[in-house]
Amino acid sequence: MKPRLFSTLRCLRHENPLGLPRSGAPPQLPRMQRGLPQKRSIKDVKKVIAVSSAKGGVGKSTIAVNLALAFARAGHRTGVLDTDIFGPSIPTLLDLSGEPRLSTNNQLIPLANYGLKSMSMGYLIPESSPVAWRGLMVMKALQQLLHEVDWGGLDILVLDLPPGTGDVQLTITQQVVLDGAIIISTPQDLSLKDAVKGVELFRKVNTPLLGLVCNMAGFKCPGCGNVHPIFGPMGKIKDMCIKYDLKLLGEIPLHPRICEDADRGKPTVVADPDGEQAKMFAAIAEEVGNSIGLGR
Repeated sequence: MKPRLFSTLRCLRHENPLGLPRSGAPPQLPRMQRGLPQKRSIKDVKKVIAVSSAKGGVGKSTIAVNLALAFARAGHRTGVLDTDIFGPSIPTLLDLSGEPRLSTNNQLIPLANYGLKSMSMGYLIPESSPVAWRGLMVMKALQQLLHEVDWGGLDILVLDLPPGTGDVQLTITQQVVLDGAIIISTPQDLSLKDAVKGVELFRKVNTPLLGLVCNMAGFKCPGCGNVHPIFGPMGKIKDMCIKYDLKLLGEIPLHPRICEDADRGKPTVVADPDGEQAKMFAAIAEEVGNSIGLGR
């Protein structure tokens, strides 16, 4: 216990224990001299992107899975990693269950559906059981999900981040080599304010921002054909993108089909691959792939 206590006290004495860049701050010491771990690539994965919202309830996981499936349909070997320890969504979205097997080198073997490999805490615990863990156990589980999964060779891995800007986000951005991050938001003011926090976090930890996807951008009435801005006008999203120098990657409308497909475990990209919504996801995936050099 003594070494751990000493390490904790030493960390608390630092003015900036996380080593985050600050405006006007003096040059930082190398990561190892600050007591921070070196960033590691995820084994057998060429490209890694994070999908974040910094707020729950905006459809982030649904977007992440549909984007991952769009990459897979484009011919890329793709995986999705659910990093939400407390509220995993990937098992439901991909209609998967059961405990993963272990490989010969004692690593977790991903479960797959629709040509997409996946790993989630939801595969390791009963569906109705809450994860009542403190931070240390959560970080240990996250480390195992990040570095003890046998992906078998991927072109791209999509990380579905939990809501917020806390321990999980900091651990991932400081310990994993990320090729970029995508922010998901609705046009609602409450969502946009949290999205800005996500933008600032990724910039502080020097993670490239690939752009923003506006979800639930508007509802197109099947009767009159008019688009109704249920969660606010799109002008707010566009103004935010200009202010924070973000690329607007796409606008996904509020459509009952997307929700229904997600709930039944067959996301829209595979349920209706030639439909208008699936083509939107495909276009976003293509633009993101071009930005990170996927397939080169």
